Amino acid sequence: MTLATPVLHTPRLRLRPVADADADALFTLHSSAYVLRYWDSPPWTDRARADRFIAMSRQIADDGSGARVVIERASDGAFVGWVGLTEWDPVYRSASLGYVLGDAMWGHGYATEAAHALLRWAFDTLDLNRVQSETDTRNLASARVLEKVGFVREGTLREDCVVNGEVSDSWVFGLLRREWQPSAVPVPAS
Repeated sequence: MTLATPVLHTPRLRLRPVADADADALFTLHSSAYVLRYWDSPPWTDRARADRFIAMSRQIADDGSGARVVIERASDGAFVGWVGLTEWDPVYRSASLGYVLGDAMWGHGYATEAAHALLRWAFDTLDLNRVQSETDTRNLASARVLEKVGFVREGTLREDCVVNGEVSDSWVFGLLRREWQPSAVPVPAS
């Protein structure tokens, strides 16, 4: 079952399907050791990884397991990052949320705004009961984003990631349909 990847608009952002033209921006984003310091895999060193990411973004839409979208700033079309909902399981009515934003875009509320928009679409479209997300326990900014959109920290996965020999823990967050607040997330002034 194909799942149409949405085009979504917020007061400051446009979320749209990942396109071939995004390859350079995606490679720049995912090759930054600083941006990915809390990610569950090492930074990309091979430009072909961007092409595989784009192909996988199309594949999850084609097989109906989720939607991954690029985040652009509405005012100037600047690449902000991406947000995705993957591992959608219609039987268990669950999915996983993930996102990566360029470090120049941090601290502006873009991650919260984009995650909220995608979650609103997902709860309206996919009959979800639960969305899960994980973040490195050192990534307090990401934990705050998840809490702002309604996620509750449910537990800690101890030593669940080993990236380049560094062991780290992750927090598991969950958002249930009955706790979801679809009202607009306050947008900070730009």
